[in-house]
Amino acid sequence: MPASSGTAASIPLEYKGHPLRRKDNLIYYGSMSDKYIIMLQVTDTKKVKDLDVATRVVVQLQYTDPDLKSRDRVVKKTEKDSLYAAIDVAAVWLDRALATM
Repeated sequence: MPASSGTAASIPLEYKGHPLRRKDNLIYYGSMSDKYIIMLQVTDTKKVKDLDVATRVVVQLQYTDPDLKSRDRVVKKTEKDSLYAAIDVAAVWLDRALATM
């Protein structure tokens, strides 16, 4: 029996060194302790066999400052036609934004 009783759910998911967190159709990419974070919102899906596949994803680069209104937090915004294209743009935006701090 392994010494660790942790499950796969207890291991944080990361992409290119930044954490990923999902809640329903929202995916947050980055750390809330940084100045910026990415919010990915799946707005449309289609069925492929028995899986829902994202066909429209809104990508937003946002400030993490809790004192700002949610509308004022958005720095950049775009829409992509797949989750892969969205996370690709998100990784570039987040790396560039955090590099300018």
